[in-house]
Amino acid sequence: MTISAPGFVRFLMLMAAAAFAGPAAARPVVIELFTSQGCSSCPPADMLLGELAKRPDVIALAYHVDYWDDQGWKDRFSIPAAAQRQRGYTRRLSRAGVFTPQAVISGDTSLIGSNRSAMNEALAEKRDTLAIALSKSGSQLVIDLPERWRETLDVHVVSYLEQAVTLPGRGENARRELKEYNIVRSFRSLGRWNGAPQRMKTPLASLPDDATAVAVLLQRPQQGAIAGAATISLRN
Repeated sequence: MTISAPGFVRFLMLMAAAAFAGPAAARPVVIELFTSQGCSSCPPADMLLGELAKRPDVIALAYHVDYWDDQGWKDRFSIPAAAQRQRGYTRRLSRAGVFTPQAVISGDTSLIGSNRSAMNEALAEKRDTLAIALSKSGSQLVIDLPERWRETLDVHVVSYLEQAVTLPGRGENARRELKEYNIVRSFRSLGRWNGAPQRMKTPLASLPDDATAVAVLLQRPQQGAIAGAATISLRN
């Protein structure tokens, strides 16, 4: 079979576009784990999250809730935004109530955070997602939304600490070494994206001092499914 010159040029352009699009890892799946240092069932889920965080096709985030803080040990990483976000998922996913460890995959699937097989099954599901490009320019975090999208999406900026070790002195995990990963230190909504190619910016100084990385989530309104996400290190 022969290909005409114009046809050959179109073929080369399609090949170049496919190469530029990069691997599927450029459109990772988001795992949001709701956990607490005061919960004895949580350490296995924290360890599993740490394993999954190493995958290039995953963005793993651990939200430390504050409703365990009056059970003998105050979690030093608990933030009010964690329980607020979990309650939002509880309302939308029709759960009876909040629990730990709870994992929410891509904003649309809730499961027990230590259930490895259920987690792998949820991660393997095919999802319609879009790419985001993050960069740093001077004192700004730059968010490039290069694709067109069919609906408006909420833009969330989530800073996190990639790793920590805690030795609780009291509570259900007293004298147990807790290894924790991708601990959310702040959660902030940047606004709503209308689906047209756009560049957004936010000051790096607005992020907590102990954050070592930041993720940007594009989420359907009313805390719906996550349509895109990216992360970038703050270390340099």
